[in-house]
Amino acid sequence: MSDYPFGFSNPDDDPDKKGREGGGGGSGGQPFGFGAEGFDPAALGQMLTQFGQMLSGMGAATSQGTGGGPVNYDVARQLARQQLGATIEPVSPGAASAVTDAVHLAELWLDEATTLPTGVTKTVAWTPNDWIEQTLDTWKRLCDPVAAQIAGMWSNALPAEAQQFAGPMVGMLSQMGGLAFGSQLGQALGQLAKEVLTSTDIGLPLGPSGTAALLPAAIAEFSAGLEQPEREILVFLAAREAAHQRLFQHVPWLRQRVLSTVEDYAHGIRMDFSAIEQAAAGLDPSALTDPSKLEELLGQGAFEPQTTPEQKLAHERLETLLALVEGWVEIVVADAVGDRLPGTAALGETLRRRRATGGPAEQTFATLVGLELRPRKLREAAALWRRLTDDAGIDARDGVWAHPDLMPHAADLDNPAAFIDSVIGGGTTAFDDPLAQLAETEAREREAGKRQAADEGEQPGPDADGPTS
Repeated sequence: MSDYPFGFSNPDDDPDKKGREGGGGGSGGQPFGFGAEGFDPAALGQMLTQFGQMLSGMGAATSQGTGGGPVNYDVARQLARQQLGATIEPVSPGAASAVTDAVHLAELWLDEATTLPTGVTKTVAWTPNDWIEQTLDTWKRLCDPVAAQIAGMWSNALPAEAQQFAGPMVGMLSQMGGLAFGSQLGQALGQLAKEVLTSTDIGLPLGPSGTAALLPAAIAEFSAGLEQPEREILVFLAAREAAHQRLFQHVPWLRQRVLSTVEDYAHGIRMDFSAIEQAAAGLDPSALTDPSKLEELLGQGAFEPQTTPEQKLAHERLETLLALVEGWVEIVVADAVGDRLPGTAALGETLRRRRATGGPAEQTFATLVGLELRPRKLREAAALWRRLTDDAGIDARDGVWAHPDLMPHAADLDNPAAFIDSVIGGGTTAFDDPLAQLAETEAREREAGKRQAADEGEQPGPDADGPTS
């Protein structure tokens, strides 16, 4: 898990490695995106001057655009489009028709593999520009909590004696933060828009609800390195997109749970304000107008968020949930198209390795929000869903999605036998007994606490095995 969300960078990181891995949003070892490719130092100097004027009461907008809130999304949109270049070929009528036909065919096959009905109300073929515009609202929800949490720390958590001295710097950094976050977001999304294949490529519901979206240009490039015919690859990816839509449309708690877990992660962000006080005490006032000195100040490490237990728990919940989503999609798609497309197994393994090794999508999100979306237990989750399908049937398997408390936990992925036995024995109706469900939830939480303590090399406290008084 990245400990440096939203552009905060570890100075020990290899910037060349980040560039090679294709995250697109890496700051090249520079915090707040300073020094990143496409960021004009001259423009930054001009913006610093304007921020100084704002702090004097003159109030000026930046020359890069305007945007309220913790992230400047006007800048993000502009830079994302710049990353794509001046010419983006529109989707041809033939490609759009092929996407529509592929989703329609995939839906017919999926009907035999799951009890969840179709979740697609609209099928579209997107250009990279379309992907940026259509997913930006969801990126706002994912990025705002992290940016707002960090921005609020400047003004709310500094000790009173430090606020008088650092107040102007804090105000300026809040304004600069929105601009720098927008800059980094724009660069990352512009790069990612060239590489994503569908709207659910990273397991998140980024696009509009009920919209199945595929990107023909990226799919053609992806297909060029594979042995399977492009037509089969298109249908396979359409089946994955349609399967994701069924989950996110007909499991009412899922979309909210995924996005709110990112928010929980953001709320766990903490800063070391003693280090910030030290940095503020020795601040050279010229740093307020000299980009190189301000960059040096930000690079000292005082402004890097600290990983907290709350973040670790939120990350584990998100990682487990994403693994369960991706594992379910993998099994359902394999059952739906496996006998119809000869290359299904190879394609599934290709995408699985793409996720497991941390492809561009995962690395981009880690840079933007500080979370890796790599479902490390994807194979275990797929194995659980496969065994549940074989032993309990499709109805029981899909019935597990009826309520979040019925879902497998991280421990169940390592040892699925007990979970599968509970489903076969009527475990999916256990939620009808609130007391039994509460006892089970508390037991799982105690077990998670023990695992976390063991991971950190600590011994569980005396109350780890029982309720507190």
